[in-house]
Amino acid sequence: MFGGNRFKLGIFSANCSSGMAVTQIEERWNNSWDNNIRLARMCDEAGLEFLLPIARWIGYGGDTDFHGGVLETVTWATGLTAYTSHIQIFATVHTAFNHPIVSAKQLATIDRLGNGRVGLNVVAGWNKPEYDAFGAELPQAHEERYARAQEWFDYVQKLWREERAFNWEGKYFQGQGVYSNPRPVQEHVPILNAGASSEGRKFAIRNADFLFTPIFDFEQARSTVTDVAGKAAEQGRKVGVLTCCSVVCRPTQREAEDYLDYYANQHADWDAVDNLMHLQGMHAQSFTPEALASFRDRFAAGHGGFPLVGTPDHIADQLENLSQTGLAGTTLSFVDYAEEFPYFRDEVIPRLEHKGLRQPFKTKSSAQAT
Repeated sequence: MFGGNRFKLGIFSANCSSGMAVTQIEERWNNSWDNNIRLARMCDEAGLEFLLPIARWIGYGGDTDFHGGVLETVTWATGLTAYTSHIQIFATVHTAFNHPIVSAKQLATIDRLGNGRVGLNVVAGWNKPEYDAFGAELPQAHEERYARAQEWFDYVQKLWREERAFNWEGKYFQGQGVYSNPRPVQEHVPILNAGASSEGRKFAIRNADFLFTPIFDFEQARSTVTDVAGKAAEQGRKVGVLTCCSVVCRPTQREAEDYLDYYANQHADWDAVDNLMHLQGMHAQSFTPEALASFRDRFAAGHGGFPLVGTPDHIADQLENLSQTGLAGTTLSFVDYAEEFPYFRDEVIPRLEHKGLRQPFKTKSSAQAT
């Protein structure tokens, strides 16, 4: 995550049924373990920076029960370390549902298994049906969700720093004689915070290396980057901004647009789309009311992600435009990740290298050989 590429690339939500496409087509992503291994290996060998999962406990209904089947993120990250060598693998952790002592040891263990490749995506939580499933109360005040997340995060960081047992007396957590061993291999575990609300941005600026947030257009991307960079600098910090993109890459523009219409219009799971938009509009604050009203098609295409639809040239140009706004990078999602990523890898990534956004990937062994 801290390498030299100007524009970082990752894969988002491959641990989830249907990925990010809210569609009913049969060839939508199957998040089987074998498929995740296959995808992770390809991304590792292609030099992508990271894999990022969604933590989800309750699906969104519809005919497909979108995101009703999700591989748990800590277990998923642990398993994939055995099949990869270079890529950073994030675990997404809900601070409302996971105790910091347990999470600190789990993440440190993954880092040991992967020789220093775990990342932490901190999520304060927003989805009321998930709170209901856990028998927990969803705080109505956004500030309270992030107050708990801040204490959770501070607790985990102290567990990773302290070599001796200590006591923790906070508002949300208490503990006597607490310590965590082993600690992570990395001196600094990359921290990502997914959020778009005011409180989410504040949390990322205080704590994260990257804010992960939706982008609607180039102007909004630029203003987001400027705002985050300025406020982070006031605190003596640097925080990059990452976004999410849904990709339909085909040899011709017509082929790409026809496929988008096929899966995200003709065969969208509209009930799941509306449930997702309703819940996000009520609780997440990740999207403005105006965006929610106008982006129904984007939600069907890729959970509201920025659309990259077209030829390899067009998509490379769009990614260059995103980079020019100051974004540090983006995640990618596909209707079928493992089937579609190779074309992106072979056609788009070389174009990004030609534009100077990325460098040709060399493994440590190949670099030593040259």
